[in-house]
Amino acid sequence: MGMKDKFDKYFRDSYFQKYGDRITSTSGTVVSINMEEKNYLIFNKLIVNLIVKPDAGRGVVKCRYKKNKWFKKPEFIPVFKGNKVMIMGLKGVKGKEDSEVLQIQNVVNLTTKRDLVPIDHSQIKKARQQATRMRH
Repeated sequence: MGMKDKFDKYFRDSYFQKYGDRITSTSGTVVSINMEEKNYLIFNKLIVNLIVKPDAGRGVVKCRYKKNKWFKKPEFIPVFKGNKVMIMGLKGVKGKEDSEVLQIQNVVNLTTKRDLVPIDHSQIKKARQQATRMRH
């Protein structure tokens, strides 16, 4: 194992230890999207609120993506109403203000085949096929 692999493993394990019980994902159709950009001289802020109707179930999932950057504009992939998306993120802390809101870590737009953080799409296909088999 090289030095880079050791650091990756250490950071991955510590992240999972800290947030392991809150990590979740959801997939479905985008019902509503609201993008807010704020610029303060050299400080840029992006807030994206998504409401997703899951494929299974009746309710909706509220999701929020927040990004702050100095000098450059933070970027977000194009997502429109009616697009199929898969969202990976963290559930809110119980007892806090936004406990029902999912904090977005990554968004995969299955309609346009784009993602916020690049991932291997072949793994997604395998997982979806296994989930479909489990339902039948």
